[in-house]
Amino acid sequence: MERSESEEPVHIFTQLGENLVDSILRGEYIETIEIIVQEGAPLWYQNESDGMSALHAAAFMQNAELVQYLIDEGAIWSSVDNLQCTAADVALSFNNETIYTIIRNAGIRAEMLFAVLSSHSELEESSSLVLRSEDHTAAASTDAFLKSKLKFIKDANGQEICVVKAGDEEIGVMMGWEQGIMQETLKSLCEDHPSLDNLKILNIGFGLGIIDSLFQTLPTRPAVHYIVEPHADVLQHMKELGWYQKPGVKILERKWQDSMQELLEVGGFDVVYTDTFSEDYNALRGFFEHLPDLLAGPNSRFSFFNGLGATNALFYDVYTHLAELHLADLGVDVCWKDVEVSDDKNLDRWGKTREYFRLPLYRLPIGRMSYLA
Repeated sequence: MERSESEEPVHIFTQLGENLVDSILRGEYIETIEIIVQEGAPLWYQNESDGMSALHAAAFMQNAELVQYLIDEGAIWSSVDNLQCTAADVALSFNNETIYTIIRNAGIRAEMLFAVLSSHSELEESSSLVLRSEDHTAAASTDAFLKSKLKFIKDANGQEICVVKAGDEEIGVMMGWEQGIMQETLKSLCEDHPSLDNLKILNIGFGLGIIDSLFQTLPTRPAVHYIVEPHADVLQHMKELGWYQKPGVKILERKWQDSMQELLEVGGFDVVYTDTFSEDYNALRGFFEHLPDLLAGPNSRFSFFNGLGATNALFYDVYTHLAELHLADLGVDVCWKDVEVSDDKNLDRWGKTREYFRLPLYRLPIGRMSYLA
């Protein structure tokens, strides 16, 4: 049976792509690979059997020179195979730090470039070039999330969770297993703060109220404690828990973007924390840009829930480095503390909700304004 004219180019690209991947796996010289690429072999091609790309193959062969060449020629650093592994994951499996770093740095460059391009764009919504999501459910759309119905429940292990319906599944907005992360965050933000007896705190996103409850248990309650929370169901839950009557607590019932003018007028915060649901990195970066005007000075501290890309070690690493670079540009120096979050007790952390943090270590960020800023 003859192929139609529309099928022929696809067949040619498939042949070229297969030849490229196979040639790399055979260990052909890089000069031979360069000729194959110059003849039109698509670097984006992934075979059907296991989803291997040329970059995956080069990482598997542990050929750093070839990996760098493919990256320079436009290979997609974030493509995943049928097991959801990137080429960087392949490098990690061989403990090949050199190749992992080449791919990781390519991701950082791509994301930085997109950030520059999007800052000059009139697009209402922008996200990563390579980590863009087409999910418009409550899990990935702020507008959809704010219109969604939330449930505050306890799972089979007695863990308090807040879930939202997204499509055919329930997704955790915030879950009780994060308690340990929040406790470590509290220590790093407040334990030796020079203004501990008179703290002025801002938190973006109440969730289950874990971090806000911890702030309220400090030896001296915060003198001022602003909480920004836009979701009607969360606000109702806060009322039921008595948050509106707590001394020093001021609740802004709207998105942080709509609250910023008032927050900037207040200013002078000793501690700022943000943990929003369904916002992407560009929204987080937008919040970063207000920090120099929100923080009281070099003694002030800032942190955020560092969970973007946390279903994959490479993506998590890229987002972590991006945040550090963007904050440094704003005069905010970041220190990182690794917090163990693996489930040693073999408890069901997630129940029926979608996993959003699959890594064994959480990288806790603590930022401070540079003295030179």
